[in-house]
Amino acid sequence: MVVSGYSCTFALIMAKANITHRDIVEQIRRKEYQPIYLLMGEEAYYIDRISEFIADNVLTKDEQDFNQTIIYCTRETAVADVINCARRYPMMAKYQVVIVKEAQNLLKIDELSVYAQNPMQTTILVICYKNGKVDGRKKLIPAVEKVGIVFESPKLKEGMLPSFIVEYLTRKQVTIEERACLMMAESVGSDLNRMAGELDKLVLALPAGQSRITTDLVEQNVGISKEFNLWELRAAVSNKDVVKVNKIIFNFDQNPKANAPVATVSMLFNFFSQLMLAYYAPEKSEKGLMAQLDLRQTWQLREYTTAMRKYTPLKVMQIIGKLRETDACLKGINRGNLSDADIMHELIFYILH
Repeated sequence: MVVSGYSCTFALIMAKANITHRDIVEQIRRKEYQPIYLLMGEEAYYIDRISEFIADNVLTKDEQDFNQTIIYCTRETAVADVINCARRYPMMAKYQVVIVKEAQNLLKIDELSVYAQNPMQTTILVICYKNGKVDGRKKLIPAVEKVGIVFESPKLKEGMLPSFIVEYLTRKQVTIEERACLMMAESVGSDLNRMAGELDKLVLALPAGQSRITTDLVEQNVGISKEFNLWELRAAVSNKDVVKVNKIIFNFDQNPKANAPVATVSMLFNFFSQLMLAYYAPEKSEKGLMAQLDLRQTWQLREYTTAMRKYTPLKVMQIIGKLRETDACLKGINRGNLSDADIMHELIFYILH
C-alpha cells in the first residue's frame, strides 16, 4: 500500500528490524521517505548524520526556504508547537521537513504520540533525542513504530572503534597504519563526532600524492607521542616487556597532564577485563575469541592472544583486584603520603611480577 509517496508496509517492516543508519540513508537516496523518524541514543554521531542527510537531500535548495523547519528544543518548548508545525502543508513542494533538535529537552515528549497516531502524509518529521532513549514504556515508541522508523544509536564499544576509524577513512579513499589507528582510538576515545573531526584533520594534512595515515602524521597533527602513549603501554604490558613498560611509565611521570594516572588505570582495567573474558570463550579459535571480545579486526586480537601466553587466569584476576585498589588509592582512599608516581610504579611492578 502506497500513500502520497510513503510505503506504509515498508515502514512497518523496517521499524521492527534492526535498522542501521546506512539503511536509512539508502532509503532516503531511493526517495523512500517515512512520515516520522525517531532517532535516539547515547551516540550523537549517527543521529546527526541521519538528520543532516535528510535535511540536505529530501528537498531542493529552493524548496527548503519555505518547507524546511529546524526546531531547537529547550525546557520551555511546547510539544503543541512541534505538532502544529508538523501539521502545516508544504508550499509549492510535495513535502515539508521538520527536524526537532535536542528533543530530550521536551518535558512532555510522549504527547507526540498523538501526532504519530495520525501523521501528515506531506510531512517528514525527524525527532533527534540525544544522550539517552525515550522511555519504552511510554506511548511514543510503539506509536512511531507503526508508521515510521525508530533508530537507536548506542555508544560504540571499545573494540568497535578501530573499525569505525578504518571504515570512515575508507569512504574518503584513505588508509591508516594499525598503530596509528590504535593511537587514535586510545587518545580520542569514543566520541565519534570528535573522532570524525580529528580524522578529517589528518586527511587534510596528508602530503600531496599520499593516501595513508602514519603514526608520524598522527603525532604531528593530533599531539600524540607515537612512542609514549596508552596503546604502546598496553602492547608492552601484554608482552610483559619490563624495560619498555617502565620507560613509558617514567615518561608519563614527566607529563602527568597528558597522561593522567586515572586514564592509564582505566585502560589497563578494560584490557585485563577483556583478557579475563577471553579465558572464558567457549571457542578459543580466532573466530571464537573475536566473537567473545566483540572485535571487528583480526589485528585487534593479537595483544590478547599474546597476553594469554604471558598471564595466567589467576594472575589476571589478581591484577583486576589491584587495579580497583589503585583506582581508589588515586582518589584518596588509603593513600597515605604516596604520590601518583609512587602508586603507578607499585601497580606496574605488581602487574609484571
